[in-house]
Amino acid sequence: MSADPPLGLLAELTHRCPLHCPYCSNPVELVRRERELTTDQWRSVFTQARALGVLQVHLSGGEPLARRDLPELAAHAAGLGCYVNLVTSGLGLTKERMTELAARGIDHVQLSVQAADRQRADAIAGTRAAAHKRSAAEAVRAVGLPLTVNVVLHRGNLDEVGAIIELAEELGADRLELANAQYYGWALRNRDSLMPTRGQLDAADTVVRAAKARLAGRMEVIHVIADYHDSYPKPCMHGWGARQLTVAPDGTVLPCPSAHVISTLTFDNATTRPLAEIWYESESFTAYRGEDWMRDPCRTCDRRGVDFGGCRCQAFLLTGAAENTDPVCPKSPHHGVVTGILADSASRQVLVGVAELGFRMRSEER
Repeated sequence: MSADPPLGLLAELTHRCPLHCPYCSNPVELVRRERELTTDQWRSVFTQARALGVLQVHLSGGEPLARRDLPELAAHAAGLGCYVNLVTSGLGLTKERMTELAARGIDHVQLSVQAADRQRADAIAGTRAAAHKRSAAEAVRAVGLPLTVNVVLHRGNLDEVGAIIELAEELGADRLELANAQYYGWALRNRDSLMPTRGQLDAADTVVRAAKARLAGRMEVIHVIADYHDSYPKPCMHGWGARQLTVAPDGTVLPCPSAHVISTLTFDNATTRPLAEIWYESESFTAYRGEDWMRDPCRTCDRRGVDFGGCRCQAFLLTGAAENTDPVCPKSPHHGVVTGILADSASRQVLVGVAELGFRMRSEER
C-alpha cells in the first residue's frame, strides 16, 4: 500500500535518565551511551526527516537534557523549518538552559509529572524530582513558551487526579495530558502493581470530566483511558506507519515507540539505509500498513478504519502474533486473555501506599 509522508518524528536522543519510573515505555534492554548517534548523525536524521515531509520533531529520551549537544540539535531541527518540542523530566532544566534552548528554536515543552503529593511523586520517580518540576515549569513560563504537563496515571496516583489537575494549573500548563499507563517495557513488568481498579477509573473519569468543563478555554485536558478496561482498542498511531516514526538512540527506525517488542520484525537503521526507503519500502513499516494484513474479525469490521485493528504491539505481547486483533476488542477470539488479566488483578488487588506497590524500577538494567 502507498503511504503519505510522515508528519512527526519522535527522536529518542538517549535512554539515559535521572528518573527510574516503573511505567517507563523505554525497552528493558536500554541503548547505552556509547551506542548513541553522534551529533552529525542526528543532524542527518533530521535533514532526511524534513525532506520526507516531517513537520514536528519531538526531542525525547530518556532525558534529552543528558545530551550536551541538545542546543545544536534543536537549532538544526528548527533551521529546517520544523516545530520542535522538548519532552523532558525537567531535571536539569534551569532558567539559563531554557533561555538558551528557546533561543535555539525550541517551540514547546512537555514536562512529566509523577503525582501531586511531593513524597508520592518522588517515590514513583525513584529520586527526589518533584521540586525540580516546579523550577522547570517556572523556567518555561519565564521564556514564554507553551507548556504541556504529562502525567502517567496508574494505581499509585489515580486517587489524586483532582490534585494533579490543580498542580498543572499552578504550574501554568496550557495543556494537561492524563494518560493511563500502557503496558509495554517496564510497565508490562510492573503491570500487577500499576493496574487500577474499576472504581478508581470511574471516580477519576468523573473528576476529569468536571475539570474539562471548568477549564475550557484556559487549559486543554486530554484524558487517555486505561486500555485494558476500554470497550474498544486504541487506534494504532492512526494506523501503522501512517503519520509518525520513531528513531531510537542507536538509529533504529520504528513505526511506533514500542514496535521493538515485535520480535518477528526486522528494523532498519538510519545509519545504513535512507529514511525515505525505510518509511516507504521497509518490511517493518509496510508489514501492517493499510488493511491487507488484517485477519477476521478486523478484515470485515466496520471499525477497521477507526481503530485499525488496535495496537500491533499489544496483539503480539498478549497473543504471540502481531497480525491478530488486539485482544482488548470484545470481537477478538483472544479477548479472554484481557478479561482474565482484569479478573486476576481484581481478585488480588488491595489498595496500598506507593511504597508498598512493589515496583521493579527501570534502573535494574540500565
